[in-house]
This record gives sequence, C-alpha cells and structure tokens, in this order.
Amino acid sequence: MSAPSLPPRRITVLGSTGSVGTSTLDVIARHPEHFEVFALSAATRVDELLAQCARFRPRFAAMASPEHAALLADRLAANGLPTQVLRSDDALEAIASDEDVDIVMAAIVGAAGLAPCLAAARAGKRLLLANKEALVVGGELFMETVRRGGATLLPIDSEHSAIFQCLPEDPAAWPRRIEKIILTASGGPFRGRAPDSLRDVTPEEACAHPNWVMGRKISVDSATMMNKALEVIEARHLFGVGPERIDVVIHPQSVVHSMVQFVDGSVLAQMGTPDMRVPIACGLAWPERVESGTGRLDFRQLADLSFEVPDGDLFPGLRLAWDTLRAAPGTTAVLNAANEVAVEAFLARQLRFDRIHAVNLETLEAVAPSKPSSLADLLALDASARAAARKAVLRLAA
Repeated sequence: MSAPSLPPRRITVLGSTGSVGTSTLDVIARHPEHFEVFALSAATRVDELLAQCARFRPRFAAMASPEHAALLADRLAANGLPTQVLRSDDALEAIASDEDVDIVMAAIVGAAGLAPCLAAARAGKRLLLANKEALVVGGELFMETVRRGGATLLPIDSEHSAIFQCLPEDPAAWPRRIEKIILTASGGPFRGRAPDSLRDVTPEEACAHPNWVMGRKISVDSATMMNKALEVIEARHLFGVGPERIDVVIHPQSVVHSMVQFVDGSVLAQMGTPDMRVPIACGLAWPERVESGTGRLDFRQLADLSFEVPDGDLFPGLRLAWDTLRAAPGTTAVLNAANEVAVEAFLARQLRFDRIHAVNLETLEAVAPSKPSSLADLLALDASARAAARKAVLRLAA
C-alpha cells in the first residue's frame, strides 16, 4: 500500500501531556515524513513535557504558570535541549497562531483552552478541536471567528469525528440533508445503577471508565453523562442543526461512535475500536488517511451491539444540554463553568458525586447571562459563574 501524498506539516499540541496530547504525539511519531512538532504545552507536568521535548525537539514549549515554566527551562538547559520556553501571559496564543504552524491540536481541558483556540481560528489554522469548552463556552462567537479567519475546524471527540466522517464534504449541504444526529454514549461506570446508590461514589470509582482511557475530569463527566450534554451543545454549533435534531443513545460496547440519520431515512454510522488515535489520525491527515496504530475490529468476534435510552433519573445532567441551548445566549458557558467547579470539588473530596448536578442547577439559577460579544465578555461570564458555583459547593459540601 502506497503512503498518502501529504505535505510536511508543523504541529502545535496544546495539552500535550494529557491523554489526547500523548495519543497525538504517538500518531505523529509514526509519520515523521508528514508531521513535525512545532510547539508543546502543558499545565504542571514538567517531567512529562521535558521527556516530550527530548523526543520531539519542538521549537517552543509553554506551561501554565511562570514557576513551572522556569523549572522546565532549567531542566531543558541542563539536558542540552534547544527548546525555548515561552513565559508570557499569551504564550499559548502565540504558539497556536505562529505563522510557521500548520495544525493546532487543541487538547486543553476546560475553559482555559478557549483563548488559544480563538487565536488559532483567527490565524486561519487547521484546528483539531478536542476541547469541548471552546464551543460550549464560545458558541457563535467561536464559530464566527473560525469563519472570519478562514480556519479549518475538524472535530476530534470520537463522537463528533464520527459524525464528520459520515457527512458530505460540503458543509453548506449539512443542514438540509441531516434529519437527526445521534450521539452514542457508553453509559460510563454507573450505567444500570440505582440513582440513590451514587451518594458515596469515590473519585476512583467515577474515573474507572469501562472502555476509554481519559483524564480525571473527563472521566467524571462521563460518569455523570455531562460529557454527553456538552457534546450535544458542541454538535449544535459544529453541524448547524437545531437541538431538536440531536439525540443521545447508550451504546455500552463503544464500537459505533455516532450516527447520522438523513432526510431520506438512511443512517450512516462510523465504527472502530475505542481508541482516540483514530479520530486524531483522521484530523491530522484529512482528507487523506494514515495509519493510527490502533487495533482493528474483527466482525467475526464482535459481540452483539446494543442501544438503550439514557436513564433520566440516573443522568439528570444530560437534559441540561437542551435546556441551556434554548435559553439565553451565554447560558451554556454558565453550565460549563459550574460543572468544572463542581467536578473539581468532587475530585478534591469536597462534594458528593450526587450533588454535582445540584451545583450546576443552582449556578444556572443564580447567573443571568447577557449575550457575549468578545473574549472578555466570555471570561467575565465564566468568572461570575464560577463564583456562584463555589458558593453552591460550600452550601452543599458533604
């Protein structure tokens, strides 16, 4: 089989030490003739980022705090490595928008990834979006920035990548051809449990996902199915369909990653092993295909595929996707901020698992957003929602 014809591409990986970031570097390492690492960023994992710099020799690296950046710079120098550590407040935006960058992998979890995503969009980059919050928080402002900057936006969440792969190449045709987008969900570690059994769930139990290897925050979101609520919001913006045309089904095997039902009644599904390297390889090489390093489905050995309706009592947060999409602009940003605060408190053992949803509800009731028209507006709304969520956590703390 001949290799695809791809021009060499320089890549910035935002969040390179997380699960999506490390999977991205794994795919890149398999194709050194096609991809070159330009810059890497991490929050606090100095040792991991140092090792990545030693292997991939990026031109730049950035860290979330000046203290971690200084420590990384010292260790790079001690090891004779040439990577330059950027220490400015806008370091992430700089490595996302540099004129020498072709592709930006946006894998920073949470609202912290919004500013560099916007910078990459303004600069017209190929933006591989693994950061749900850029769309959940940024919404129309983010999509308008993509349009104005001439950026190419490719989804990396397995569900949205699956939908993208099922659709025709012309986005203008999507709204008139799509009848329904069907997002699949594994159901997480608590599928089938009684709602009142979740009171004493520990962070370790919530992070024990049955199918996927993910970071702790995303794993908790999977356990509450808030990740699927955020994905509904994301799909609404990515594919230009109303929330009434988006559905969610439980698919415990995680083989069908999502489906599109078209107006003629046909359904296309994308299938594969539950490995993030598949959508990552798709985004890096699109419209070509490259080896991802993943295992292959063996249909002779494949177990039965089953689908279920989500339990609304077990996963009450899922309904908030449609509620917030129908509410005032900015409401989805409030939901995202509240959920980040609540999950952080749960992981710190300051909040019971079954009270994450209560924090989200109280914050939505406490904060009345106005339509954001700039990044500053979004950040101010995010800060207000976080403050309200922290008050809710204190009131509801176990």
